Amino acid sequence: MLLALPIYNKTERVPLTDALDRIAARDFFALLPYPPFTRSPFDGYAFRSADTFSASEEHPAVLEINQEIPCGVMPVSPVSNGYAAKILTGAPVPEGADVILKFEDTLFSDKDVRIFAPQKPNTNIIKTGEDFSVGTLLVKGGTVITPAVLGIFASQGIAEIEVFTRPVVSIINTGTELIKPGKPVEPAKIYNNSMYTLQGYLRDFGADFLDGGIVEDDIAKINAAIEATFDASDMIVTTGGASVGDYDCALRAAEQAGGDILFWKTDMKPGGSMLAYTLRGKLVLALSGSPGAAALGLLYIALPYIRKLCGRADVISEVCTVRLKNDYKKDSPKLRLIRGYLSIEVGNAYFIENKSQGSGDISSLSRCDLLAEIPAGSPPLAAGALVRAYRI
Repeated sequence: MLLALPIYNKTERVPLTDALDRIAARDFFALLPYPPFTRSPFDGYAFRSADTFSASEEHPAVLEINQEIPCGVMPVSPVSNGYAAKILTGAPVPEGADVILKFEDTLFSDKDVRIFAPQKPNTNIIKTGEDFSVGTLLVKGGTVITPAVLGIFASQGIAEIEVFTRPVVSIINTGTELIKPGKPVEPAKIYNNSMYTLQGYLRDFGADFLDGGIVEDDIAKINAAIEATFDASDMIVTTGGASVGDYDCALRAAEQAGGDILFWKTDMKPGGSMLAYTLRGKLVLALSGSPGAAALGLLYIALPYIRKLCGRADVISEVCTVRLKNDYKKDSPKLRLIRGYLSIEVGNAYFIENKSQGSGDISSLSRCDLLAEIPAGSPPLAAGALVRAYRI
């Protein structure tokens, strides 16, 4: 449902040195072949294979050295019959040469080189465009720019590239009990950790975040905080107040603000207490006030939309099938999301459940690269049972 919402990505140009982990805004095709010229893979001698067809241990081919070609320097002349060029790694191969032989496979002096066996044409030659030719699609729009992609752009002489502008997601934490880290702890208060967890995930996904602060459980104050961040945000996330208690204000705040409700509550545990609505074309996602549940709601429900908001082509999380390493001893009347990690053992992919799976628990997120699904209606599952899991 969230992926169906219209998104209007903006772009900007950034220096290549600032482009790591950004999202390429368009397809990029090779402007130059790579390598850009035929070159040597190692230090040795370049010559014509035809000059060695009768070479043997007893009667080696003796070729006069007519030049030395260091890396970064063009050959001064072709290699003709009876001649060889001393060549260093990465240097351009002179015209006429179709073989390069390592120094250690020859006997050489300052004036000539001896070859003791026939050589095949086109041996040890790195051809122009051997990696890719002009017009090759090198980077697709929506691709995350990795170190390798940076190198590809650099190979084309590109110093500045077009990327999608990072979307800004504001986070507003609701709850009279919340206090900021750094302040003295107070009775009946708890440090606000959801903001730091959620903004960390958002940055990891490719978004920037705006701290909308901590707001009391009050409809007017919640909507005022949303309005305060609205113009600067592409999406708004709130935590707390998404359930049905006396102090749960998210739904009433959305209705009072004139939001278009997309859904309220999902049939999953933890994280099912959430609300999604649009307000003047922007998505507002109200997550659970429990930190673990809020993180699961963001990861399981909102992540594809956030990736789309960032301009990524791969919006859907990778899905894998893994075996439970240990028994899962609970019934699952609803879909359960289990935090854990992947372990490869003797060729099998196992899911190892982290401890502390409660809605309010946060320690199980610290070593979590998989979210396993236990389908609704499942009985307890034995170790070895196959389950679907999502990479995060």
